[in-house]
Amino acid sequence: MTAHRYLGVDLGATNTKMVVLSIPAAGEPVIESVDSIPTGGAEGHEAVLARMIDVFNKRHDEEGPFTALGMGTPGLFDADGVVEIFTNLPGQWRGVPLQRILDNGLAMSATLINDARAFTLAEGRIGAGKGAGIVVCMTLGTGIGGGIMIDGELFRGATGFAGEIAHQTVLPDGPLCGCGNYGCAEGVARSDRLAAMAGTETVEEVFAGLAEGDERCADAVATAGKYLGIAIANAITFLGPDRVVIGGGIAAAGDAIFDPIRASVHEHVTLVAPELIDIRPAVLGSEAGAVGAALAAADAAGPPSDRRRPAARPGSA
Repeated sequence: MTAHRYLGVDLGATNTKMVVLSIPAAGEPVIESVDSIPTGGAEGHEAVLARMIDVFNKRHDEEGPFTALGMGTPGLFDADGVVEIFTNLPGQWRGVPLQRILDNGLAMSATLINDARAFTLAEGRIGAGKGAGIVVCMTLGTGIGGGIMIDGELFRGATGFAGEIAHQTVLPDGPLCGCGNYGCAEGVARSDRLAAMAGTETVEEVFAGLAEGDERCADAVATAGKYLGIAIANAITFLGPDRVVIGGGIAAAGDAIFDPIRASVHEHVTLVAPELIDIRPAVLGSEAGAVGAALAAADAAGPPSDRRRPAARPGSA
């Protein structure tokens, strides 16, 4: 049977990543191409969406047909696809009827998904979390996002917002977060906070300073790792995941950030033996969000394909 092809999009603050994902009736999804275009958020949401719709339709005409489009967005939207919070994206997006605009402008159906959930879907199903029953994902960068996957499916909870691991309080009376709460993991460990703690302009400078023995950079990374570890430790205690997957720009620093995170997790998890805690780096790279968006579109378009679900866990029904 001919494979279905999907256009996956990761709407970023600076650039928008796109992938073409081919999903056969049986077997693994195949990434056919990866591309990106400037988001141009400073021009306002109307200009951004008009340009995006034009690009997507042109690709549909020239490279399609595509069965559907999936778009990962940097924030939250309601059940009708109306934007509630778009973190780290310039312009006034709150209240924008994103789903309706896409439905009216596109030559294909569109599925919206939070970008961190898209990352979770990709890494959990075909990336570093593949084969695990319960996967908790966290992406570290300009913002910090997360998600939960159980037996190959995203867990969204009764509200649809389950999995916001970065918006749990890890430092009571800590700094104000973009979500409106104080002391969230994102508010104390996202990239600009990490750079500010180290007294640098960028995260890259923080880890360069760490490698050179800069004490302030070392303290900043240790602090960020401590609070990220607390957030992950809480998730491990409540959910008992088989695996924790961490990706994003900050995670690219490797052991420099993973070591303090793991140390903090081991300090704060007392109910699980350290050797049973599996924390891994993501493997799909910067296109994970777009791949996950394409997978979300495929899920919405029809019956799930063979996802090679993991065997039942001990004690499961």
